[in-house]
Amino acid sequence: MRAVRVNGFGGPEVLTWGEAPDVTPGHGEVLIEVAAAGVNRADLLQRQGNYPPPPGASETLGLECSGVIAELGDGVTGWSVGDRVCALLSGGGYAERVAVPAGQLLPVPEGLDLAAAAGLPEVAATVYSNLVSTAGLRAGQLLLVHGGGSGIGTHAIQLAKALGARVAVTAGSAGKLARCVELGADIAIDYKNQDFVEVLREHGGADVILDNMGAAYLPRNVEALAPHGHLVVIGMQGGVNAELNLGALLRKWGTIHATNLRGRPATGPGSKAEVIAGVRERVWPLVAAGAIVPVIHAEVSDPAEAHRLLDGADTVGKVLLTLG
Repeated sequence: MRAVRVNGFGGPEVLTWGEAPDVTPGHGEVLIEVAAAGVNRADLLQRQGNYPPPPGASETLGLECSGVIAELGDGVTGWSVGDRVCALLSGGGYAERVAVPAGQLLPVPEGLDLAAAAGLPEVAATVYSNLVSTAGLRAGQLLLVHGGGSGIGTHAIQLAKALGARVAVTAGSAGKLARCVELGADIAIDYKNQDFVEVLREHGGADVILDNMGAAYLPRNVEALAPHGHLVVIGMQGGVNAELNLGALLRKWGTIHATNLRGRPATGPGSKAEVIAGVRERVWPLVAAGAIVPVIHAEVSDPAEAHRLLDGADTVGKVLLTLG
């Protein structure tokens, strides 16, 4: 089958289309004929040699995809060949076909473009598991999202607003901030010219902070928390080592969580299947109703161009790699 190859770790230019061994579904899996794959920052890190796949996962890039079920493995119920689906993957999405555990599938809502659906599973699972399951975000609370213009950010804004929360975002350009406001953000912070700690202090602090920066923002995130606030770290774009003032955290009665989606087991407590079940129950009705929409910056067929776009300063929302 056709699949994207990584020809030595490096820049986007190491990505080319090539051939890979075909795949077949194992017990409890389905085979998807892929229409499109979502491009995520984890893919960029893996391309650079900084984020190896977990044991047993495909070496091919791609943590989410959409397409049509081509074959059912033994023991699969509730799905049929020909169903339009999107899926959370541990790898393998940048290929014509991928085998995925049935517990990581989501139906494509009626009326939603099949390719666009590839931009939902990873962000929906990340945002739901962290904001709802981990931090317990609820109506009336204030959420701060760093990187509001990202795929995660644009989805988090919409889910938080649907839950009745207020949303503050940081971004580095007027265009990105304007798009965040269009999606429902109440407070738009230009991190290049404003101190998000001071802005949040004017609003009593953030009850929940969704952070993709890690070490670089740790002390300031603690300062920006409201009493009893939750800081959820999901990325380390700003480094991995930082000094934490426990006294400052203690005075806030604050909590810090650090989570990872790709490394979760396929089944069992805290698994990908458990997260996807929650997404299907709590988030998918909002997608079907149009309250949450995938924000797609571009659909391209060149994997190198897809990675360049995702890493670009002007990209808002998701970049999709199309295989049709």
